[in-house]
Parts: sequence; C-alpha cells; structure tokens
Amino acid sequence: MNDENSNYQKARIEHWDAVARIMDTWKGFGGYYHRRITEVFQFLIPTGQRLIEIGCAQGDLLASLKPSFGVGVDFSGEMITRARKRYPDLEFIQADAHSMDINQKFDFIILSDLVNDLHDVQSVFQQIMQLVTPRSRIIINSYSRLWELPLLLVKKLKLSKPLLLQNWLTVEDIAGLLTLAGFEVIRHWEEMIWPLPTPLLDKLMNRIIVKIWPFKYFALTNFIVARPGLNQCVTQKEPRVSVIVPVRNEAGNIPDIFKRVPEMGAGTELVFVEGHSSDDTYDAVKNTMTIFPHRPCKLFQQTGVGKGDAVRMGFANASGEILMILDGDLTVSPEDLPRFYDVLYSGKGEFVNGVRLIYPMEQEAMRFMNLVGNKFFSLAFSWLLGQPIKDTLCGTKVLWKEDYERIAQNRSYFGDFDPFGDFDLLFGAAKLNLKIIEMPIRYGERTYGSTNISRWRHGWLLLMMVMFATRRIKFI
Repeated sequence: MNDENSNYQKARIEHWDAVARIMDTWKGFGGYYHRRITEVFQFLIPTGQRLIEIGCAQGDLLASLKPSFGVGVDFSGEMITRARKRYPDLEFIQADAHSMDINQKFDFIILSDLVNDLHDVQSVFQQIMQLVTPRSRIIINSYSRLWELPLLLVKKLKLSKPLLLQNWLTVEDIAGLLTLAGFEVIRHWEEMIWPLPTPLLDKLMNRIIVKIWPFKYFALTNFIVARPGLNQCVTQKEPRVSVIVPVRNEAGNIPDIFKRVPEMGAGTELVFVEGHSSDDTYDAVKNTMTIFPHRPCKLFQQTGVGKGDAVRMGFANASGEILMILDGDLTVSPEDLPRFYDVLYSGKGEFVNGVRLIYPMEQEAMRFMNLVGNKFFSLAFSWLLGQPIKDTLCGTKVLWKEDYERIAQNRSYFGDFDPFGDFDLLFGAAKLNLKIIEMPIRYGERTYGSTNISRWRHGWLLLMMVMFATRRIKFI
C-alpha cells in the first residue's frame, strides 16, 4: 500500500473507531433507514446461506440475515470488538477490504454503504473474486449522488453518523468497475425516498412511490446485484439433460417428438407427463417408447390439473442436471433446444426463456389478441422482475436442476398460484437473482389438435398474476 492509500485508510480507521464509540450511547436519526435496508436484504437473501459482509460495522445487518456461516470484515478495531460481543456465533475479522486474506467461498457477498468510502473500489472488487463460486451473488447498496447535499446538511446538524469525503459513485460507475473486476451486473433498482419513520407515509413512499417513474430518480440509495463473469461461470463436465414434455390431446405429435428432440450433453432423456387427454395420447407415448428403445424415456400420468402441475411432476422425476420444457404441440421446434443448452452450459445465463415475438410467425401461429396480450405482459413483467422479459408464456424454459430445487424450496413465498408453470419459474428465478437470458425462436403453427389456452379466461388470470407479483416482488 502506497503512502496515499495508507494515509487515506488511517484517517478512515480513526474516524470509524470514533463513530463506534459514539454509537454506544447515541443512535441518531438513521435507525429507520437501516431497518428498511435490512428488510430489502432479507427479501434478497434466504436464511441459512454462507454470507460475508465487507464493511460490517457492528454486525447488525449480517446477524439479521441468519446465515448458516457468517463472516463480517471491517478495518475498524472498535467496530469489530463490538460486533464480536454482540454476535458471538458469527465470525468477525479486522482487515482492510483492499487486502483481505480469507480462504472461504460464500453464497452472498454484501457491501452495504461501503463503496463510496473506499479508496480503490476496483481493487476491492478484485479482492472479492477470491471469495466467490460461479453461483455467488454480490449485493451492493450505496447512497445516490442526488442526496449528497441533504446528507451533508443532516451531518452538520449532527443527526446522523458523521462521514468523511465520499466518492459518490453512480450506478453506471459501480457497474463499470464491477465489469473491470470480472463481474456482471444482473439488475439494479432504487430504494427509499422518505428516510423518516412516519406512520403510513413511510411505507407508501418507500415500498410503492419510489418504484414508480419519475419518483425513483429521487431515491436515497441504489441497489445492485451482480454475479461472477462468464469466465468464472463455465461448467467443465458435460451435464445430462431432461426434456419435460407435458402432453394433453397430442397423440399425433408423439412420434415426431421422439424423432426430433436432439441428443445434448452427456445424454438426453424424455419425460412425458400426460394430462387427462380425451384422445389416446398416453397410449401413443407408451407405444412409441417401444419403437425407440434406445431413447431414455419416462412416462407419467398427471394426478393434478394444469400445465404447471404437469411440469412440476416432470421436474420431480427428471434425472438430468439440466431441465428443459418442450410443449407437446411442437410449435417450438425441438431442433432449437441445443441453443438453449449452449447458453446455460456456457454460463451466459442461468435461466433461458424462449421468445416467440421477435421473428415473424407463421400466419396461424398466434392470434392477434394473444399477440397484443403477450406484448402488454412482457412490458409488465420486465418492470416487475427487473430484467428484460419479452415473452412470458413461451413454453420453452431451461434451467439447472439445482436452481429449480432452490425455486421449489422457496415456493412458499409465492404459494401454488400458477396453473401455467411459467410464472412459478420466472418469479422464482427473479427472486433468486438468476441471470435470465432470452432465446429468440421461430413459432410455428400447430399441425395436430387445437390450443389448450383460453385467451380471455387465461388473460384474466395473467392480469391477476401481475397484481400478485407487484405485491410480492416489486412493492416489498
């Protein structure tokens, strides 16, 4: 560390040691702010994870997240002493974020209100790379530059913890530094516009108003979720693939499914779930299995109702490390599945969603009102989930089984609300901050049977889901 860095760090250590001593008897007006920030982190991070917080202060945020293994790092000896006393079940390390020596891997790395106080942000991000796995998430929140003068006034009035000269980085600045250090930003958003505890008003302002244009530009803090970049996400071993095929009244398509689904990875199995057909779909699958004995295949008869239930049954009985959904109507070409596989296996994405709305469609592939509805819902869900979602109802979705199991474990947060299965997966992926990638495909006409979708009845259900997701994902 050169003299400039050393003097910078020394001044800040002295400052935060003094702040720690002040906090023993003085709370200031920032209590509500920190409670709200804690609520957001608790939404983002499930309990029982391996966590490290860099710049942990007295460890309050880290402890509130109930980690299975928690480590707090701070360069202030006074802060670390108090953290160890308050939370003896957690591990606290006195160290400079610029030169950490920690031989552990973590599910989540937290930097809360830290980057604006660092001497060399890129260097700290590069230090973090030693702490991550391909599935780790880095969560950062930092003050918005718009609040520089108001916070300066609050500091002068001695209503908040004193701050030294800050960096005041924008979201774009932080995203650029993350990219330089080898990370990729998944999404970012704004939080808090009213930092004072005020009955009813604080919840209205900080859960709803701040999420709406143009008020979001006046937010106090910005959140960023990032993951290790592509070079750290590549999987070496070729995985096995399970293609889940929900079928209802699709007897005429069954032979083509066996013929056309390509081999992928270390092996590909077909998992058919037949859903109370009025034709002979179940027997068609059973008979075709004998014609293609070389193709690993499983057949189940659905006990519940709806495509979502069928997909969950197929996923539960799949043996592959990668799970794919292929609708039995073959309006999405099975020959496109290797492209989905490549995106997932390469690490470019962690949840691959098919998109039917980019390439021109065959004349009868999608009715006009269905197209209009899909366009509306794509805008709504992109806003809700914080990642671009052009097509919510394309049946082809691909993800790692490991991630699906995490979605299933957290399903109680949303409940069993989705008859289609698409939104159960999309909401779950967004809640876990998976990197969602969209794969354009050409959408064809049915060659057998008729659609199982009712545009008005199911359109109303979709609208209800938008309202449901707004409450459970956006306005938290």
